[in-house]
Amino acid sequence: MDIRPTATVSPTGGILSDRQAQLIAAATARPAAAPAEPVASVQQPSAVPDMEQLGQAVKGINKRLQEASPPQNVEFAIDSDNSRVIVKVVDQKTREVLRQMPSEEALEIAKALDLSKGLLISQKA
Repeated sequence: MDIRPTATVSPTGGILSDRQAQLIAAATARPAAAPAEPVASVQQPSAVPDMEQLGQAVKGINKRLQEASPPQNVEFAIDSDNSRVIVKVVDQKTREVLRQMPSEEALEIAKALDLSKGLLISQKA
């Protein structure tokens, strides 16, 4: 005589179908050991782009956003002092900057911190 359970009780007390119980068992099973060698198709990240490449990328993004129908209210720029990418939300009619990330204040704080860090290092040296 072959005796099998007709249902499985979930941890919360509900009744699970056989398929649901199988899915839960598969999800909670220990994963197989990772392969010893990395997969050959995974590519290593390329070198950090220089300022010229970054500038070209930002120009391309802005061009695509302006060509979109309707033109988007988002512009990208690069802060020349610390090479950070700036995102601006701009009113298309008045060209007024409605929002900027990071803000002008945050950029000024970052510049001040960079300067003070340089001063501390040179004073200790």
